[in-house]
Amino acid sequence: MNDTGTPHASEHETPDADLKARARRVLQHLDAVLPDVDLLYGDLHEHPELSGEEAHTASEVARRLEAEGYEVSPGVGGHGVVGVLRNGDGPTVLLRGDMDALPVEEKTGLPYASRVKTKNGAPVMHACGHDVHTACLVGTAALLARSRDAWRGTVLVVGQPAEETAKGALAMLNDGLYARFGTPDVALGQHTAPLPVGAFMHREGVTMMGSATVRIRLFGRGAHGAQPELSVDPVVLGACVVLRLQTIVSRELSSLESAVVTVGHFQAGTRANVIPDEALLEVTVRTEDEAVQARVFAAIERIAKGEALASGSPKPPEVEVEVNTPVNRNDPALIRKVQAAHVTWFGQDAMVPSVLATASEDFPFFARGPEGPVPTAYWYMGITSPETWAEAPGKTPMEKVAHVPGPHSPFYAPDRAGSLRKGCESLTVAALACLHGGTTSTDH
Repeated sequence: MNDTGTPHASEHETPDADLKARARRVLQHLDAVLPDVDLLYGDLHEHPELSGEEAHTASEVARRLEAEGYEVSPGVGGHGVVGVLRNGDGPTVLLRGDMDALPVEEKTGLPYASRVKTKNGAPVMHACGHDVHTACLVGTAALLARSRDAWRGTVLVVGQPAEETAKGALAMLNDGLYARFGTPDVALGQHTAPLPVGAFMHREGVTMMGSATVRIRLFGRGAHGAQPELSVDPVVLGACVVLRLQTIVSRELSSLESAVVTVGHFQAGTRANVIPDEALLEVTVRTEDEAVQARVFAAIERIAKGEALASGSPKPPEVEVEVNTPVNRNDPALIRKVQAAHVTWFGQDAMVPSVLATASEDFPFFARGPEGPVPTAYWYMGITSPETWAEAPGKTPMEKVAHVPGPHSPFYAPDRAGSLRKGCESLTVAALACLHGGTTSTDH
């Protein structure tokens, strides 16, 4: 018996062999679990819900967790769902799946494509794979509940709302997630990626950039469009700010520092012949380093104030950071453990060389434990069908990725059967690598 209390099958059994044996015991139930996982996925994909509106999704998750014997608490931080399964002494492992969709019109042509629209007529689609995340989270929870002889510890299942607005994780924490249910020893999360089904990507350290939204309100003086000399035109001012912001990355940061500055929203005026009083810009800032982020913020404010002064604005601009998610930084030892577990189960050929993602997530908020950091691991799972992948131009994975639909695309269409099976396997094997080994040979 080893120091965790796990019995060895033989004196020569390796940790890899022990993990594989336990994974086989758990995943022998996968074929029995998958039909309901598929049913849930189809329901969520066809009936997506925007951030903060995940009532139906949350109820379906809660109902399934209760059926598997979890202690379930709905309504945590909004529509968040928490399921707890205690199974003897051992670590607490948090498994997270995000549940919300995006305001995107689906164009996949799938028979189960979303036709949902909001009350205002805006389309809604699971264009980021959160339906896959949620279905695989529920599937993994069921597998672990049905194979309690293979592990010891506590599984903390978190169905998280409002990831796309970067508010859900923090809302759950502020609603007492760790105070009420215990601080986990590790937190695990996975995300779909336009890689082939069965491929996985892991990265030590920073895996996704931190992201912030900066809101800039510029002030001018309105006038008739026929008399621009009587105005301070905030449209021209805004255009100058937009152009000057492009120089932050190219002229103020070292080529060794990574950052993205994007103006995604520019609003001014109501008619072509009216020069307005104000203009509004919303800027996304992405960096992999907090110090670089602070310099970018300072540059944005300096540029906005400088251009306003040069334009003769009646008052300085208002510059406010509205949303700020931290850098998604994997704990090196934990992500190595997860990757090793995936290599053991899927084979080395399933591993794809890692790259830094310039997208961002609110998952790193789960690293903020009340008494110190919680080690987190976050990896990518491929969801592209073999046919689509084979037809994509390019020789390397990164060349092919550029030619297949990715997250936030209206054409994002995970390979349904392959993604759900591999996603359940991936999250289950990672969880088992972090939980202690079992002590009996009989399923509960």
